[in-house]
Amino acid sequence: MTHDTQQPAGQPLLGLRSAIVLLLGVLTGTGAGVLAYLAQRSLPAAALAAGAGFGASVMFFHAIIG
Repeated sequence: MTHDTQQPAGQPLLGLRSAIVLLLGVLTGTGAGVLAYLAQRSLPAAALAAGAGFGASVMFFHAIIG
């Protein structure tokens, strides 16, 4: 049994809404990580702040972008 995993021609991998929500999440997470690193000079703390910022902003933008 084989599964065809190729996308049909002309179909995007992600929808426009999903791409925008994830892009805004990445930008927010990056900003949070940079600000945390500049404030504390700690890479692990900056990574945690970036992850938390990404997760929270994806949930936020998913809720408000309709």
